[in-house]
Amino acid sequence: MKKIIVASIIALSGLGLSSLVIGTESASTEDPLQNKVSTRLAVATFAGGCFWCTESDFEKLKGVVQVISGYSGGVKPNPTYKEVSSGQTKHTEAIQVFYDPNVISYEGLLERLWRGMNPTDGKGQFVDRGQQYRPAVFYHNDAQKKAVEASIAKLEKSGVFNQPMATEISPYTSFYKAEDYHQDYYLKNPIRYSYYRNGSGRDQYLSSRWGDELKIDYTQYTSQASVADVAADRFVTPSEHYLRSVLTPLQFNVTQEDGTERPFDNAYWDEKREGIYVDIVSGEPLFSSKDKFKSGTGWPSFTQPIKGVPIIEKEDNSLFMKRVEVRSSKADSHLGHIFNDGPAPSGLRYCINSASLRFIAKEDLINEGYAEFASLFE
Repeated sequence: MKKIIVASIIALSGLGLSSLVIGTESASTEDPLQNKVSTRLAVATFAGGCFWCTESDFEKLKGVVQVISGYSGGVKPNPTYKEVSSGQTKHTEAIQVFYDPNVISYEGLLERLWRGMNPTDGKGQFVDRGQQYRPAVFYHNDAQKKAVEASIAKLEKSGVFNQPMATEISPYTSFYKAEDYHQDYYLKNPIRYSYYRNGSGRDQYLSSRWGDELKIDYTQYTSQASVADVAADRFVTPSEHYLRSVLTPLQFNVTQEDGTERPFDNAYWDEKREGIYVDIVSGEPLFSSKDKFKSGTGWPSFTQPIKGVPIIEKEDNSLFMKRVEVRSSKADSHLGHIFNDGPAPSGLRYCINSASLRFIAKEDLINEGYAEFASLFE
């Protein structure tokens, strides 16, 4: 067991969207998100003792989009924290790292792993003892296995640690997400997390072993994508920490907190170029300029989504009104609302926030990875 001491502005409903405006930004003809969220992510699975600490370490690493705390290396499906803590399931606290291999490679992640735990202690980590805290690398393919073996061999030769390596290297079999209260614990409970981490001796030990080499420039591992960077088989919603680092305050407020931008003062309300609009968070395609019309509301308005594109509709009874909210299917981003006052053929008006969108001009569709939508503009 861990040792823990432990001026609102409401838009007029006739204009379409009604919600709290927390942040505002001037309209711009430029792409509102220069560092767009990558949807081509790779995955790695590590264990370095308490997953609160390893999750925190990796989420602060440039190129890492999301880290999920969970359990790996055991025998019982869907174990609980209590079961894992007992040691009977043979799991260890682990993390899954979803990252952009064009920003940091698998080899770069390994360098961060060694600088966050004690790879010579196979019986636990710092104050946390038992197999449920053992360090491990669960490789997803042979290339990852070779990469970690080479990295450990290099680490042994470096002399940083004065004991033999005792980190488990095993094939990946399964990963079970931990309970919600464990996710982003360092953000949700910063005081308790800080107290636990400082009291564990982790940082003091690492500083004593690594010295000036504890913090390195990870940009040296940029653009080294290889077969060790196994593609993730599913979209993972980025962490709050990551989203706040790449989204503007208004984009975060709109997509994550159901906010609304100002009418006539946003990026795409008067956009006339041909192209498609995608989710600012996930990159999933949403709307086409072919279905865009001038509604006079000051927000981008569409008669329908791109054909075949799933969009979530939810009843919204906030602000003493009954409306239909629309959200993206993969990232669950708040987009806007639907109204029954649009033109033919649908008679609908999808009133959408520019802050939830990224526009891709028709001439850029192929280069941006949306070639299948080029036919819309032929």
